[in-house]
Amino acid sequence: MSNTKVKEPFVRIVKRDGTTMGKKIFIRAISILLALVVDAIFIFAVTGLNPLSVYGVMFNGTFMNSTRFSWAMRDLVTLLCIGIALAPAFKMKFWNIGAEGQVLMGGLATALVMVKCGQSLPTPILFLVMFLTSIIAGGVWGFVPAFFKAHWNTNETLFTLMMNYVATSIVACMTNIMRGKASSLGKLNMSTQAGWFPQFLGQRYNINILIVVILTFVMFFYLKYSKQGYEISVVGESENTARYAGINVKKVTIRTMIISGAICGLAGFLIVAGKDQTISTASAGGQGFTAIIVAWLAKFNTFYMALISFLLVFLSRGAAEIASAYSLNDFASSIIEGVILFFILGSEFFINYRMVFRNSRKEVR
Repeated sequence: MSNTKVKEPFVRIVKRDGTTMGKKIFIRAISILLALVVDAIFIFAVTGLNPLSVYGVMFNGTFMNSTRFSWAMRDLVTLLCIGIALAPAFKMKFWNIGAEGQVLMGGLATALVMVKCGQSLPTPILFLVMFLTSIIAGGVWGFVPAFFKAHWNTNETLFTLMMNYVATSIVACMTNIMRGKASSLGKLNMSTQAGWFPQFLGQRYNINILIVVILTFVMFFYLKYSKQGYEISVVGESENTARYAGINVKKVTIRTMIISGAICGLAGFLIVAGKDQTISTASAGGQGFTAIIVAWLAKFNTFYMALISFLLVFLSRGAAEIASAYSLNDFASSIIEGVILFFILGSEFFINYRMVFRNSRKEVR
């Protein structure tokens, strides 16, 4: 057999054995800086504006005054709550893409209780019923795809995604019934404010912030230190290993998705009772999908989720402020936001993998 010389590939992609926290922070910081440079080129090329001035306006979208900052916190906790809901399912490698529908079902359940029982139940009982019905509705919406996955191995991604459309249609139907001959649904119980969160430190949505802060700690300890959190981790690593260890995979799958759906339902409760005081097909606002980015980038650590949620809210509000200040259309501001997100997501590649360039030739016989 003749000898042949084969060149190595010019570049090979090799999985990193481990990346220190300092290196992760450095890579992500570099990715954001590169994104800002690319955005600066785009801003100048398209609008002729000074990129630094535009970034200043973007900063003002969140930090101009205490009111804007509090609005950012209001949006942050909604996104964070949904991200927390997705964390146990994703850690189990159950790809729950149905958070949007689960939030809507929780919000709809809350709204129906507000309308039907707002005049007949004492305020503490009313809030308790709203809370319970919202988490039950969200939990049921999470249970259905989990049951089918556990027993018939259906594709959870498609299943949960399709259930979003079902939930949206149900909400559209019910809001049409609830509004009757009115032109719009408007604020629920406007005259009595039954079912509205009371003012807390000057704002109703401060109760949302308090609840989600508590939930952040609870979910962190649940996933990291509880027996059920350990079972979720094992199932996520390998279902065969979990079965060998005596873990009931079907039970863990269904239980975890009920928890995930229930917390999404809780997010719907917070949106209706503490933020909007109404329900519509747009109540979730696409945050069920944005929360996927939050959960994935944070690697299911709820404290990291808080930081990433803040970054995404900052970008969203900053992009809207740019569009308003410079009379740009929403697409231009979305491009600015999208470029930054693209670089942040891309940085995950360099955190998990490294490129090895050719430096020698190997002789293969």
